Amino acid sequence: MQIGYKLATEAFGPEELIRQAVLAERAGFDFVEISDHFHPWLDDQGHSPFTWTVLGAVAARTERIGLATGVTCPTVRYHPAIIAQAAATLALVSKGRFVLGVGSGERLNEHVVGQEFPDSVHVRHDMLREALVIIRLLWNGGYQSYEGDHLRLEDARVFDLPEEAPLIAVAASGGASARIAAELGDGLFATEPKARIVSDYREAGGDGPGYAEVPVAWAPDERTAAQAALKTSRWALTGWKVMSELPNPVNFAAATTTVREEDVLGHFACGPDPERYVEAARKYADAGFDRLVMQNAGPDPDGFVDFYQRELDARLRALAS
Repeated sequence: MQIGYKLATEAFGPEELIRQAVLAERAGFDFVEISDHFHPWLDDQGHSPFTWTVLGAVAARTERIGLATGVTCPTVRYHPAIIAQAAATLALVSKGRFVLGVGSGERLNEHVVGQEFPDSVHVRHDMLREALVIIRLLWNGGYQSYEGDHLRLEDARVFDLPEEAPLIAVAASGGASARIAAELGDGLFATEPKARIVSDYREAGGDGPGYAEVPVAWAPDERTAAQAALKTSRWALTGWKVMSELPNPVNFAAATTTVREEDVLGHFACGPDPERYVEAARKYADAGFDRLVMQNAGPDPDGFVDFYQRELDARLRALAS
């Protein structure tokens, strides 16, 4: 069992994210996972720095901790050739500590370049498949070309390649995406504690690690934690179909006007009781995930990291036994 710390680019500026990554390494986390957005989910969050710049700085400021995107969409806002180059470079400067987490994307981030974000999930999945083929081709070395139904590559070569390619973890929410993870990825990424996602991945031949985000909100009291999560992270209760479709933070604000504090308490492990966090994480461990990311929506990152060191580290690692 490995335990990760979520760097929320929607909630913090670049310098603060770098500071938190250094803090997470000192606290004993195994890896940091960072979101890759153009917009925040809500204007109240107020941030959205460029993930790849932050990752490069984190790699330079840390020595041991793993780095992962959670997740990057390599099909619309980025061409997969750019992601292949970026991930290869990051693998080099981090000395092999990087994991490329990829997914089929959200309209929130992808529509900004003026290219159509497909309404059809099947088309998004097909595009992700083509993107993964392109990334693998470029990591093989030499000049490569590709002609797909959705994506093209013409005489492209990534000159600086690591000796060992980064692991690719593919985001999945159901059987179709789990099969993509098994067939074209090296690992699985999910946000829900559904054993079926893991079993679909295993049945399709996937044998890599399973990454999952555990929603938590630390504060010295439960109400303060829940109120903070309600203000900045109520979007997480909308469900993936909504999260993938809405185009701007104002739409998420409108879609979450009915979310209540009690709804947040039902979704996030809130407050100072370590057992609530252990039980939240246990759902994911029992579902078959072995890379658990603590996604803290509380108001005090430093307080949460201290709480993790004192109360959670050993308990969470014991879930693997």
